[in-house]
Amino acid sequence: MTAFFHPIRVYWEDTDGGGIVYYANYLKFAERARTEWLRALGHNQTALRESAGVVFVVRDCRIRYKAPARLDDMLEVSVEVAATTKHKIQLKQTVARGSDTCAELTVELVAVDAAGKLTEIPISF
Repeated sequence: MTAFFHPIRVYWEDTDGGGIVYYANYLKFAERARTEWLRALGHNQTALRESAGVVFVVRDCRIRYKAPARLDDMLEVSVEVAATTKHKIQLKQTVARGSDTCAELTVELVAVDAAGKLTEIPISF
C-alpha cells in the first residue's frame, strides 16, 4: 500500500521552552495523520462508531526519536500499513522535516466495540 502523508506546522504550543517539539507531541502529530489517513480512505471515525459500533484504540506504540523538530518547522507525517489481521492494524509512521527524519513510530491499533471488547474491523485497507 502507498504511504499517506499529512503536513503539520510546529506551533509555539507544540514546543518546550527551548523551541524544540516536546517529545509527547509526536504522538499527537501521528494521531492527526492517522485520522486524516482514514478520512482520505473515505472512513470517518465518528461514522464508524455510530454505524458499526467500532472504534480504534492504540494497543502498542513504539517511537524512536532521531532529530529534533523546532518551532515553525513544516513537518510531514506519514502513515503506511505494515500488517493487518481481522482485529488489528499495524502501522509504520514517520515524522519528517524535508529529508530529515525526526521520529519513527510503529503503532498497533485494535478495533473494539462500545464495551471495549475486541471486535472485527469493518473496513478494509
